Amino acid sequence: MTTNYTHFGDLTKEVQPPDKGILSRTLHGDDRLKVVLFGFAQGEELSEHTASMPAVLQFLQGEATLTLGADRHEAKAGTWIHMPAGLTHSIQAKTPVIMLLLLLK
Repeated sequence: MTTNYTHFGDLTKEVQPPDKGILSRTLHGDDRLKVVLFGFAQGEELSEHTASMPAVLQFLQGEATLTLGADRHEAKAGTWIHMPAGLTHSIQAKTPVIMLLLLLK
């Protein structure tokens, strides 16, 4: 019997940080969850914004400065964040970065 599922053996191989700009690839989407993998070039920034739903960020590769509300944090491979809906946040890549975003619907 086959069950429908999504499998990735190594997420860092699913997107490569570009030389310039930010790439995103949706890996999964259903009525409860959207999963997006991002690749940031060094120096790229996702400017301050909010999400209309709770979200989880997981950094898989690289280093970034992350702003959550009024707080600044340094993120690296292994950094994990849960954010409530409406929290102002931004990300600035200090090196090429791969980050996983989970939007909880």
